[in-house]
Amino acid sequence: MCTKDKRCILGRVVGRGDLTPPGILLTPTGKTVLRYTRTIADAYQNITLDRFVIMPNHVHLLLTIHATGGGVGSPRPTIAQIIKAWKHLIAQDVGESIWQTSFYDHVVRDEVAYQEIWQYIDANPARWLQDRFYSEEDDP
Repeated sequence: MCTKDKRCILGRVVGRGDLTPPGILLTPTGKTVLRYTRTIADAYQNITLDRFVIMPNHVHLLLTIHATGGGVGSPRPTIAQIIKAWKHLIAQDVGESIWQTSFYDHVVRDEVAYQEIWQYIDANPARWLQDRFYSEEDDP
């Protein structure tokens, strides 16, 4: 999920040397995003939050939706419903909507793709300087 206008309001990348691996120093808004991200699995009993990263202007989530015991007609939240609720709670907490209206989702079909996405999320802070939304103005 990207912030409105790709604004870098969630944090900044710190530590780019050999001795300090890249990480994200979150802003207060970023800390709010972190708090609500960590509650996703608690709010939805059939959802596992496997991996995530909060970047300066976007967030990556890797979620697993588990089958419920109720069968085919058993209600499960969709990714769209989960993200809508997550964005709403964050907006309510920070006092404004900070997100673009849409988001990109992708169904992970096998273990190889799952591992690639996991690694992509882990490596995202190290690739910040090559991110298409990065600009030097975002990096004090």
